[in-house]
Amino acid sequence: MHILVINPNSTAAMTKSIGEAAQQTVREGTRITAVNPTDTPPAIQGPEDGAAALPGLFRLFDKLVLEEGGYDACVIACFDDTGLGELKARSQIPVIGVGEAGFHAAMLIGDRFSVVTTLSVSIPVIEGNIEAYGFSSRCHKVRASEVPVLDLETNPESACERIAAEIERAIADENPGAIVLGCAGMVDLSRSLTARFGRPVLDGVSSAVALCEALFSITDDRNAA
Repeated sequence: MHILVINPNSTAAMTKSIGEAAQQTVREGTRITAVNPTDTPPAIQGPEDGAAALPGLFRLFDKLVLEEGGYDACVIACFDDTGLGELKARSQIPVIGVGEAGFHAAMLIGDRFSVVTTLSVSIPVIEGNIEAYGFSSRCHKVRASEVPVLDLETNPESACERIAAEIERAIADENPGAIVLGCAGMVDLSRSLTARFGRPVLDGVSSAVALCEALFSITDDRNAA
């Protein structure tokens, strides 16, 4: 299958990291194409950035999915699930947000989860999504590590330690069954942090591509029957 991954921000280095990490997690035969608009904010941090990203995101999605085609599923690689509802409504292929995918994976693994995101400005958006999806009773808390999104690319070691410190606080305060990393740019951290803390630390990108593969397998089997 062929999965299109769209990073709604315009930072190509982050898109490259997301695409490479996604390709390493998929089954044999699954291909990842990762792209980003060029006319959106370099990072999506809060509702204003999310709103500013929508026109460029929609134009790119329409061009690649609705006009050119050739993809079996699409992942929106922003933890705010930017534009997700509208993109689902206009698409005939599955469109999965990394936020919703991370939440689903966490609830399958544990009873309740906590989220560790980047900046505090992102918390209301994520909390609003969790409530809209009907998951509020399963989420302990959305926490901010106060790591700017672009620091994940420019200063990764320091960013990782600050995220780890917030995970440690979440475990001490809430003892969640799983931790969800609240930014697509954290895709490279889940394995090392899972090993470090001895409990599942999930990233939404890997969760989303796994769900795309599962949906493709289910629908392909039904079509074959």
